[in-house]
Amino acid sequence: MVSVGVFDGVRRGHLAILAANRACANRLDALSTVVTFRGHPKALLLGHAPSTLTSLEHRLELFSQAGIEHAVVLDFDAELRAMDAETFAERLLLKALDARAFVLGFDSKFGRDREGTPEALAARGLRVEVVPPVLVDGRAVSSTAIREAVSLGDLSGAERMLGRPVTLLGTVVHGDGRGRGLGFPTANLDLDHELAPPTGVWATRVQLLDEPGRQSLDAVTNIGHRPTLHGDPADGDTAVVEVHILDFEGDLYGRRAAIEFVAYLRPERRFEGLEELKAAIAQDVLDARAALIQPPRRRRVKPLWS
Repeated sequence: MVSVGVFDGVRRGHLAILAANRACANRLDALSTVVTFRGHPKALLLGHAPSTLTSLEHRLELFSQAGIEHAVVLDFDAELRAMDAETFAERLLLKALDARAFVLGFDSKFGRDREGTPEALAARGLRVEVVPPVLVDGRAVSSTAIREAVSLGDLSGAERMLGRPVTLLGTVVHGDGRGRGLGFPTANLDLDHELAPPTGVWATRVQLLDEPGRQSLDAVTNIGHRPTLHGDPADGDTAVVEVHILDFEGDLYGRRAAIEFVAYLRPERRFEGLEELKAAIAQDVLDARAALIQPPRRRRVKPLWS
């Protein structure tokens, strides 16, 4: 049972495809399989690609949560771009995967010039299920609309379209240690080239991806340029993502983490000095605790690559 697509965001329309894939695989006693791409095809087709909602690793994690048993990752390179739909289906889907049944989105296309369609596969006598579009607020859900919502800070709107909270994945890297000196140690997160919400202070939950059981840890996350410590940012400066996990002690360097955004607390601003900054962070912690009273809405499952 095979589905094909980029699946950026693994949004509600994608989740409907994955659920149908899993259900069909169960009926046919087949392996639920997704074929996806390492990079966004638009990077090669158009010379540029949109900021991704989910990195490849994040997509694989979400496939696993959806119950998908097998993921095949293709490099969208010049050879794949030039491959016609017939060859793509015959070589990569039918022979390599021994696929005989497909679950595809209503707008699924594959092969050179997007010539491959669900109808073409069905014409070969293959079992094909087409999943209709998913509507939210009367509009078809799209990754473009979700990117716009995240960029504008409309995380509730993005969550409705995603079918899950907005989450970022990344690796904890060394910072300048200023947070620990202020009494609020932070983990600096190197994101997986994923689209982040706007700058500001957020109440968040963190999961350490290598942690058995993966408990959700309450946290305060700052996305910004730390103007009190570093002055006003220059044009083009990349915002830093800093996470202070509440009531946590331990070494996080090099560990993989997922941040779930729960509530916006305040914009980033410059303070007159370190004491004023410390007082503001202390208030952020109190505000985050209040916003995070509700328990996490979901639990992680074992990832595909473990």
